[in-house]
Amino acid sequence: MTPSIFAIGDIHGCLDKLEDLLAKINATSDDTLIFLGDYIDRGDASKDVVDLLIEVASEIRCIFLRGNHEDMFLEFIEYGTNRLMYFSNGGDMTVESYTRGEPHQSVVDALPEAHKDFFYGLRWYYEDDNYIYVHAGIRPGIPLNLQVYSDLIWIRDDFIFSPTDLDKKVIFGHTPFTVPLIKPDKIGIDTGAVYGGALTAVRLPELEFIQSFI
Repeated sequence: MTPSIFAIGDIHGCLDKLEDLLAKINATSDDTLIFLGDYIDRGDASKDVVDLLIEVASEIRCIFLRGNHEDMFLEFIEYGTNRLMYFSNGGDMTVESYTRGEPHQSVVDALPEAHKDFFYGLRWYYEDDNYIYVHAGIRPGIPLNLQVYSDLIWIRDDFIFSPTDLDKKVIFGHTPFTVPLIKPDKIGIDTGAVYGGALTAVRLPELEFIQSFI
């Protein structure tokens, strides 16, 4: 069987949907799983999601991208100055998942070394022969190697509603849609798992969509 690439959208601590989706994908060691970021926050099982992702990566080739929520989390554990913004975006759920309600335990102290390696090893984007994979999108008209990192994890309308003028199609998450967004130059696969929607993956190059609990 020809190896496949599966890109997977925003998980946001939804362990049950991730488990269901991975079972449906049923990847082999020849396949590649590309996760587009936002593994944590808002959902109630962020630590368990990261545990599972690390386990999966021990058996299957995985590429993990940085989302805006991982970026906020790293800023929080390094400096702590963005607490209000981070917690208002669901970061309190991630802290709770690591400290398990222990009010005097720091999330930094509760973070396993394997999880630190996971978060600090996240990529800003990934590119293969046919696609560009990124969390939020790219700034149109700017070469990929000159993109501002904040755009890669935060951009929305300026990317979604403008042509990329690139030879490769962009696979992205970040902005939730009821169903996957399919345009000639881009595919959006965040379908709002943490808001009651499905967790979505796209199999490439077949353009086959796989969703949790559907």
